[in-house]
Amino acid sequence: MASLNVSSVLVVLFLTCGVVMATKENDQIIKENNCESKMGLPCVLEAFTSIFSTGSISNKCCGELVVLGKVCHSALVKRTLENPLFKDLNPATIIAKSIQTWNNCLALIDSPSPST
Repeated sequence: MASLNVSSVLVVLFLTCGVVMATKENDQIIKENNCESKMGLPCVLEAFTSIFSTGSISNKCCGELVVLGKVCHSALVKRTLENPLFKDLNPATIIAKSIQTWNNCLALIDSPSPST
């Protein structure tokens, strides 16, 4: 249960527009593309944990991530990395996990459904 509370706090931080230390570039991208309203909270949590922790992302949430778009996805991940709460994370590792999550979701969404 404590893990859920910590994850909830992290998601709120991930979604908060006024993150201290965020670059104007990422904030501008996020604002101009309306990035923070394109995914539902459950899918934001799944995507967040798959990138910043250990977890997987469902097919449904992969679909929402792809609709969010790569520009928004990248800007949100970069802005989260700029938050002092995440200063101990290795940015290269997080960016690699972010790209892997994006590519996996894109491949899943682009692949044809199996015929029955």
